[in-house]
Amino acid sequence: MKRVTAIDYERFLDVLSIDGERLASCVGSAPGNSPVPGSPGLTLAETVRRLGDVYRSTADWTRSPDGTPVPPREVHIPRQGDDRRLAEYLRAGLAEVAGELSAHRPEERCPTWWPADASFGFWARRLTHETIVHRVDVQAAAGLRCDHVDTDIAVDGVDEVLTLWFDHRLGELAITASRPATVAVRTGGRVWLTQAGAAGTTVRAVQADAVPDVDATVSGDPFAVYLWLWGRLPDWAVTLDGDADALAQLWVLLNVATR
Repeated sequence: MKRVTAIDYERFLDVLSIDGERLASCVGSAPGNSPVPGSPGLTLAETVRRLGDVYRSTADWTRSPDGTPVPPREVHIPRQGDDRRLAEYLRAGLAEVAGELSAHRPEERCPTWWPADASFGFWARRLTHETIVHRVDVQAAAGLRCDHVDTDIAVDGVDEVLTLWFDHRLGELAITASRPATVAVRTGGRVWLTQAGAAGTTVRAVQADAVPDVDATVSGDPFAVYLWLWGRLPDWAVTLDGDADALAQLWVLLNVATR
């Protein structure tokens, strides 16, 4: 199995557990119906319940013998207004999936939804970034300071959202762009070229000193760029240069891919 990230498996599992616990500890800081600024229409409680569901469904999926996602199990999901049980629900799901991942080596094969990586390593990476983004959501909904992540994790998150979501996911959805545009994403000493057009979307990493002419560039602090790509930060949080329409198109396409 080709390695798609430089981050160690154990490091992902550590960050997953730490950020999952950070999220759980924030649950009681605000009412469950508090809106999530980065996900219009979602509340704090709905976000926590959904992540608890994701943990359980992922654990079930990795154990599926034929790779077919299994039907949702019968569990007691805290209902609207039952906010005091949300943290318990989240922690139990996190413990289950973390235990499943810890019992395997990263290169061991298991069902995933990305053809480039059918391994337990995929899920450790995917759930780590899922947890970080939703931890940010819950902290924002509760009006709390957003904890940063280390630079290497943030840079890996930029790579994941571009390669897995902008490239692969939009291709699976057969989403195309209204105009051809190439936007460079620069952060943490790395550069990715995103290309969108009538034929679809692609992304490739390039050397920082060998970037061709592009229509626009997104740059800034790795964590800020990471969250901007996920639609969790406004434009002023990063540096945007070049064609405004190309930048807007990139943001819209990512918004479609990650929702």
